[in-house]
Amino acid sequence: MLQTDYKFGETHELASQIQTAEDRAQFRQIFSTDNGGVVLVGLKAGQKLDTHTAPAEVMVNLLEGEIEFTMLDKVNTLHGGEFLLMGSDVPHSVVAKADSKIMLVKVKA
Repeated sequence: MLQTDYKFGETHELASQIQTAEDRAQFRQIFSTDNGGVVLVGLKAGQKLDTHTAPAEVMVNLLEGEIEFTMLDKVNTLHGGEFLLMGSDVPHSVVAKADSKIMLVKVKA
């Protein structure tokens, strides 16, 4: 079942849909279904997401900023406009090197 607060056919500027906050990472769901979804993440410089896994294939699309995305003990530095792909259940972590906005596209096989 589709879950979203957005209406189909409306236009939105993507990066403005998520903000950053001094106290913690910010998350905003664009939509979700039983097969995946799209989530925005806002991180202030220095904030991090500790090692965790996701039960889906994920496209990590950095909209703005700079992050270090560690996956399988390899550090990948992403800059605004870049993306990487990650498989399901892969341990990973994120550190924001600058204020950053990330779009996660999750697809369950």
